[in-house]
Amino acid sequence: MKKLTIKDWAEDDRPREKVLLRGITSLSNAELLAILIGSGNNDESAIQLSQRILNTVNNNLYALGKLSLSDQTTGFKGIGVAKGVTILAALELGRRRREAEPAVRLQITCSRDVYDLFFPLLADLPHEEFWVAYLNRSNRVIDKVKLSQGGVSETVADIKILLKGALNLLASGMVLCHNHPSGTLRPSSADDQLTRRIQQAAKLLDIQVVDHLILAENRYYSYADEGRLH
Repeated sequence: MKKLTIKDWAEDDRPREKVLLRGITSLSNAELLAILIGSGNNDESAIQLSQRILNTVNNNLYALGKLSLSDQTTGFKGIGVAKGVTILAALELGRRRREAEPAVRLQITCSRDVYDLFFPLLADLPHEEFWVAYLNRSNRVIDKVKLSQGGVSETVADIKILLKGALNLLASGMVLCHNHPSGTLRPSSADDQLTRRIQQAAKLLDIQVVDHLILAENRYYSYADEGRLH
């Protein structure tokens, strides 16, 4: 009788496919372990081997982490040095993640915070670039993205791409920024028009445009400070 392998399972039940369909949290401990070891042995699939390994420690990942490399390689057929090291590495990463401090996200409280965020990126460029920083409900920066790069005097931002990024990150707000290599601080009519269009489109999605800065040398113009965002 042919041994049933993971490839013979329904696609929705295969660990990797299951991750793509339902997310990593949908997997059992055995399925996660099976992804790490990749294959089983002549008698067991990767899932079955993983279940047997976990059964020896009563499905306790803390106890699994105490198994030495020799315990794994000598105690389970199909687990060699490479697979054993992979398991140890994954468990060690989990341990270090628990000990790691969460990254502190910059909070935008005023136009100067926006300036400090983007100045290192835009200060000395000979061409215009348009950037956005996406914010959570506390106005902390989730991510910052360059949307476009233009010539010496103009750049254009695609509003659809801008808002798609906000929706993907579940952002509650955004700050916009672009530079004027010419040194002219005042916004152009095109800058004003783009800002209005972005603000109107974002409002429909309940996303706030917190500010739009124009950088010119070591100075900046803030739409928020000038009372031009409503």
